[in-house]
Amino acid sequence: MTHKQRLVAALEKQPTDRLPVSTHHLMPYFLNKYMDGISNQEFFETFDMDAIKWIVPVKPDESRGERFVAGQSEPGFLQIAKIESDRWRISSEPVQHIEFETTRYTISTPKGKLSTVIQGNGYTEWVVEHLLKEKGDIDLIADFMTTPLCDVEAVNREAEAYGDRGILRSFILPFDFFGQPGCWQDFCCLRGTEQAIMDSFDDPGWVHKVLSVLRDRKLAYIRSLAGARYDLVELGGGDASTTVISPAMFREFVAPYDAALIAEARKIGIRISYHTCGGMMPILEDIADMGPAAMETFTPPEMGADVDLKEAKRRIGGKVCMIGGFNQVHYFKGCTPQETRAYVRKCFESAGGGGGYILAPSDHFFDASPELIKAFVEEAKLCRY
Repeated sequence: MTHKQRLVAALEKQPTDRLPVSTHHLMPYFLNKYMDGISNQEFFETFDMDAIKWIVPVKPDESRGERFVAGQSEPGFLQIAKIESDRWRISSEPVQHIEFETTRYTISTPKGKLSTVIQGNGYTEWVVEHLLKEKGDIDLIADFMTTPLCDVEAVNREAEAYGDRGILRSFILPFDFFGQPGCWQDFCCLRGTEQAIMDSFDDPGWVHKVLSVLRDRKLAYIRSLAGARYDLVELGGGDASTTVISPAMFREFVAPYDAALIAEARKIGIRISYHTCGGMMPILEDIADMGPAAMETFTPPEMGADVDLKEAKRRIGGKVCMIGGFNQVHYFKGCTPQETRAYVRKCFESAGGGGGYILAPSDHFFDASPELIKAFVEEAKLCRY
C-alpha cells in the first residue's frame, strides 16, 4: 500500500498491510535542532513514515467586502491568514519585552476596539492578554467579525501535487491571532481557561451565547470546505479534556457545539478527527457519539493524562479510528531503541487489533532522538495483521 492508501484505509477502519505509523504536527524547533532544518516532507521521507501534510489555505469573502490584511507575515502555528474589512480593521505592533517576542493585535470596529497580546519563543506561542475582557466584547465579534472561507482550488492543487505520498490534513479555523479548532477550546483562548470555567458557573447563558457565535463562524467555514480534497480535518483541543473540565461540563458546553460542526462536515464528506490532548477516559463515548471519523491523542498516564489504550480500544474502537497512544516523552529520548520498540509493540497489542489504529505520538514533540524515531518506525512496520 502507498502511504496515503494505508492512512486512509485506517481512517475508514479497513484492513491495512501493516500498522500505519505517523505523527502530529512537526515542530520547527525539533527539525532545526535535530534534523538540520529539513522540511516536514523530508522528515517523513528520511524515516519512511506514513506522511501527513498540513495546510489551511483560506480566502476572504469578497461579497462582504472582506480582504487579506496587507503586509502580514506567514501565519504561525494554528493560525490562519488574517482577513479584515472596513468594519473589522486589524493592526499589530511589537511590544518591548526582556525575554519573549511580544505582539499586540488590535481590532477596530464601528462600536469599539478589541485587543490581545501574544508572546512566543523558539518552542511555541501563548496569550498574555485575552481578547474577551468584558462580556459586551462578544457583541462586537458577533456584529463585525470576518468569516474566512476555504480556498478549495488551492487545497485541490496541493492534493493533486501531493498524490500518494501521504494524506492532506487541516483544522477547523480558530479565531484570529490565537485559538483552537473546537468551540469551547477557542473560547478558552479568547477568555482564559480559568475565567471561562468560572463564567460557566457564574453566567452560563453568556457562555452559551459566546459558543453559539463561535460555532456559527466555524459552520460557515465548514460549508466552504465543500469539494476540498482534504483527507482529515481536525477539531477539538486540550481545554475540553477531563484534566481541565468535568465530564458534565463537556456534555453541556462542548459536545452540543462541536457535534454540530462534525455533522455539517459529514454532510459534505469531510472526515473529522477529534483532538483531545489530556484526560479522555470518562468521555470516550461522548466524543465517539459526536460522530468523528477519528479520535486522538490517547495520552498515557505517564505523560499526565489517563488513557488505558487497551480499554479505550475495547470501548470505542469499533466506532472510530484511534490515532496516538505513544509516549514520546519517555520513548523518543533517554532510552534504548529496544525499549522504544517494546513500547511500539505494546501499543499495537493494545489497540491494533482489527485495524482502525494509527500509531503516533500523543501530540507534538520538541526534543527527540532520530535514532529512537527510526526504531519507532521500523518496529511499526513489523506489526502486521
